[in-house]
Amino acid sequence: MFDLAELERAHEVVRQAVPPTPAYAWALLGARLGASVVVKHENHTPTGAFKVRGGLTYVDRLKHEQPKVAGLISATRGNHGQSLAFAGRRHGLPVMIYVPHGNSVEKNRAMQAFGATLVEHGDDFQAAREEAGRRAEREGLHMVPSFHADLVLGVATYALEFFRAAADLDVLYVPIGQGSGICGCILARDLLGLKTEIVGVQSTLAPSYALSFAAGTVVTTETSNTLADGMATRIPDEEALAIIRKGASRIVQVTDDEIAFAIRAYWTDTHNVAEGAGAAALAAALQEKRKLAGRHVGLILSGGNIDFDLFRKWVMADGAVTGARALA
Repeated sequence: MFDLAELERAHEVVRQAVPPTPAYAWALLGARLGASVVVKHENHTPTGAFKVRGGLTYVDRLKHEQPKVAGLISATRGNHGQSLAFAGRRHGLPVMIYVPHGNSVEKNRAMQAFGATLVEHGDDFQAAREEAGRRAEREGLHMVPSFHADLVLGVATYALEFFRAAADLDVLYVPIGQGSGICGCILARDLLGLKTEIVGVQSTLAPSYALSFAAGTVVTTETSNTLADGMATRIPDEEALAIIRKGASRIVQVTDDEIAFAIRAYWTDTHNVAEGAGAAALAAALQEKRKLAGRHVGLILSGGNIDFDLFRKWVMADGAVTGARALA
């Protein structure tokens, strides 16, 4: 997709708006996992998630190649839309974002605060994406896909930062939504000549990439009902799947209950708030704890944009707290 020089240039584009995010070794997380643990905090970007990097890189190239572009349109469950709204505002471009009905209220508000026009359509991301494509054709808007080489290039800048800060990682856990994050990690690792094992993470309720990884071809699902909306994908991207199958060792599936416990663990051990997808890497590492003894483990905390009501219902309810104490 790109070489190291292109990745370095993309990093300079991103750094104009997003300072490098921290990578912290948390002692309590290490004790919990029985391993040395470093967390890459993409919840510390201006939009609260890693996707902002891809939006900045994508829109920067688009404006250079199509300076008269009329506006952007895309579909999202939240973080991709925030990234485009953030980048569009910096370049003076109007942005329209389609979301499914029942989408995160706080992510919707954040996209609007960054200047996006929000449209609700359909019951899930796929339905919203298809309708956004139809409107793009009708109105001559530029349709931004959920997976694209420039998006991967942008989000790979966090992997570049992370690997340069922690080049000796034995294993890195990365959540999978549409695939840009894990593909960026795989490509950055390979460009830097590192041997870090990369493990993808999906929800048991939205396992399309896990099923496709095992089958060797694209496998779709009828539903994606996980509360971890950043991983709610029914139809994998074929190009992303090819990169993941070549460069990841496996994909671990985690339940919503495991994710909820990981969100609580992040809070108690680091006082960071993680959204569902953001906590998925920790959930997978906890599931594979016996494999990690004595290893140097990297976790991608990909975002912190969880609605307060969901946090309270999912993590702070009496049953969740009791279960977390039992597992702690």
